[in-house]
Amino acid sequence: MPHNVSLISTIAAGLGLALIFGFLAVRLRLPALVGYMLAGVIIGPFTPGFVADAAIAAQLAEIGVMLLMFGVGLHFSLDDLLAVRRVALPGAVVQMAAATGLGMALATWWGWSLGGALVLGLALSVASTVVLLRALEGRDLLESFNGRIAVGWLVVEDLAMVLVLVLLPPMAGLLNGDPAADGAGVWRALGLTLLQVGFFVALMLVVGRRFFPWLLWQVTRTGSRELFTLCVVAAALGIAYGSSVLFGVSFALGAFFAGMVMRESQYSHRAAEESLPLRDAFSVLFFVAVGMLFDPMVLVERPLQVLAVVGVIVVGKSLAAAALVLAFRYPLNTALTVSASLAQIGEFSFILVGLGVSLGLLPPEGQSLVLAGALISIAVNPAVFKAVDPLQRWVLARSGLARSLERRDDPLSELPATTEEKYLSRQVVLVGYGRVGRRIGAALQARQIPFVVAEQNRELVETLRAQGIAAVFGDAADPAVLIQAHIARARLLVVATPDSLDVRQMIATARALNPGIEAVVRMHNDAEAQLLQRDHTAKVFIEVEELAQAMTQHVLARSTD
Repeated sequence: MPHNVSLISTIAAGLGLALIFGFLAVRLRLPALVGYMLAGVIIGPFTPGFVADAAIAAQLAEIGVMLLMFGVGLHFSLDDLLAVRRVALPGAVVQMAAATGLGMALATWWGWSLGGALVLGLALSVASTVVLLRALEGRDLLESFNGRIAVGWLVVEDLAMVLVLVLLPPMAGLLNGDPAADGAGVWRALGLTLLQVGFFVALMLVVGRRFFPWLLWQVTRTGSRELFTLCVVAAALGIAYGSSVLFGVSFALGAFFAGMVMRESQYSHRAAEESLPLRDAFSVLFFVAVGMLFDPMVLVERPLQVLAVVGVIVVGKSLAAAALVLAFRYPLNTALTVSASLAQIGEFSFILVGLGVSLGLLPPEGQSLVLAGALISIAVNPAVFKAVDPLQRWVLARSGLARSLERRDDPLSELPATTEEKYLSRQVVLVGYGRVGRRIGAALQARQIPFVVAEQNRELVETLRAQGIAAVFGDAADPAVLIQAHIARARLLVVATPDSLDVRQMIATARALNPGIEAVVRMHNDAEAQLLQRDHTAKVFIEVEELAQAMTQHVLARSTD
C-alpha cells in the first residue's frame, strides 16, 4: 500500500545522525548539542545528499520547544530565585541590556533595520538553560552557591525572553517601519496581548496550580505508570497548545507554566523522571531542526561578521556579567563562574530568530549568523569553564587590583566589632546555612552553643546578622574568611554545604590555624568520604547512608514492637 514516510525518514535520519555526531562530539570533549546541530546541517537543504522534510522537522522542533520549556518549568523554584534575587534579577536585566546594545550596534553598522538589529541583539543576550545545566552538573556545581546564582540569572533571562516572544508580534509592523502601522493600533494590540497573557498567567497560578496537582494525584492512585506518564505529557502539550489557541500566547510560555504548576505536586520529581526520555528525544530533534536552518556558507562568505557575533556572545556578555557580579561585591570566583555560564546562546535564541524571520524583521543571513554563533559558543564553552580557575589564579597572582576586588572593604566580610566574646572562643564554625546548615544552627541555638556562620549568600548573611547570629560573608575555602570566623579559637568546623570541591582546602586551612580542631563534613558518596577520611581524618556523614540507617532503625524498632 503506498504511503508517505517523510515523517519516519526525518525522525530516523535525525536521531541516527544525532547519535553518531553527538557521540563524536562527546569523545572530542565537546557538548553533545554541537553534534546534534551538525547532524541537522548534514540533512538540511544547504548540504548535498539526503534532505529531510523541513516542514515536519519544524513541527517536531515545536514539540521539542514545548517539552524543553516544560522541563525548565518543572525545575523552576521561586524560592531558589528569591534567594539570589538581589544579584540575579538586576544582573540579568542589565547584562541583557548591555548585550542587546552590543548586538544592535553591530547590526546597525551592517545596515540592518531597527527590527532586525533588536532581534539580533536580544538573540545574543540570552544563554542556553540546557547547556548551562549540563555544564554545571558535569562539574558538580549545580548545588553550589555559584551554581544557584547562574541558574537564577538564567531563569530571569528565560522569563524576560518569554515576555519578548509575546510582545514581538504586535510590535512587528512598527519595528519594520511599515507606514501602514498605526501607533495607536500597535498599542491597542500590545495592551490586548498583555491582557490575554495576564489572564492566562492568573488562571494558571490560581486554578492550574490546584487542579493539575490534584489530577496527577488521581492518576497516581490508579497505580498505572503508563497513565502517569501520559498525564504528564498530555498536560505539557495540552496546556501549551490550548494557551496558544485560547489566549494567543506562545507554546513556550504555555509549556513553561505547565511545568510550574506540575511542580506544586508532591509527584513533581517523578513527573520529571518519567517525562525525561521523551523530553530528551524531542529536544534532540529540536537541535537537529535548528541545524537544518544553518547555511555553512556563512562561515566563508561572512567570516568577520561571524567573529563579531561570537565576540559579543563569548567576550562581551562575559565581561558585562563579571563586572556586574563584582559590582554586587561577590568574589572573583563567583564572577568568573557566572560569566562562563553565560558565554553561549541556545534554545531561546533559536526560537527568537525563527520568529524574527517569520515576521520579516530579521534578514535571512541573520539567522545563519546567530546559528553560527551558537555552534561556536557552545563548542568553546567547556574550554571557557576550564579556564576559570587558572584565570583566577593568574589574575590574583599578578594584580593588586584583582586582590582588592577579591576582598574589598566589605562590612559583611568581617565580623562586627560588637560581636559578643562568646562567639569568638570555643565556638562552632558552620560553613553553609542552607537546608542542612539551618537545622544544625537551630539545634546549636536551642542548646545555647555559640557558632559563627560562613556563607556565600550576601542576603542571607544580612538576615542572620539582623537576627543576632554571628555570620561572615565569603567562600570558606579562602583563608581570610575562616580567619574572620576566628577558626583559630573554634572547637569544631562543620561543612554543611553540598559543594565538596573545596572541602579539603577548608580543612587544611583550619588545621593550619588550629591543629586540634575537629572537622565534620557532609558528603554525597562513599568514594569521596573514604578519601577525605583517609587524608584529613574528618568525621564524614554520607547523606544516603545516614538516611538508610535512620530508616532501618525505625523499621527494626517497629518490627520488634
